[in-house]
Amino acid sequence: MKKLFKNILLVVELILAIIYYNREKILFVGVVALDQITKAIVMRNFIPGESLPILQDIFHLTYVLNPGAAFGILSNQRMFLMLMGAGLIAATLYFYPLLKKSDSFLRFGAIAILSGAVANLIDRVQIGCVVDFFDFRIWPVFNVADIAIVLGMGFMIYAILFRLDTTKTEEVGR
Repeated sequence: MKKLFKNILLVVELILAIIYYNREKILFVGVVALDQITKAIVMRNFIPGESLPILQDIFHLTYVLNPGAAFGILSNQRMFLMLMGAGLIAATLYFYPLLKKSDSFLRFGAIAILSGAVANLIDRVQIGCVVDFFDFRIWPVFNVADIAIVLGMGFMIYAILFRLDTTKTEEVGR
């Protein structure tokens, strides 16, 4: 019941963000809400290890509890991973005023990474590990938050390589 109430609050916050048209908040709350809602559906309808083929041998929904980070690295290092997640959140919030003045791809990339980190941190705090369920059979099982983190990194790399004006950064350094 408590988790349902939390998910309802996330959806209400997303609706308010849409009404006031704050794109960063829409992205942040939308990713966290979608991640938490999809994980709640999987946890309610599957038991850990259970798999449902959507496209046989190509795509399955598989309920996995991941005690580590990406690809299962740092397995069972819950406190370290929670501290790293909190550190990433703190760093993003600290540097966000600078990002607000920067390229939109860089800004949205940072928000996507932040939302994914927050969504996975919620799992680590609540149940001690991260719920994963997208299973393409040729790649480790992942979730919505992981997608946001990967896309966010892609946006940031694209912005750094192709969109940032290097002459502005060179002038600041002089």
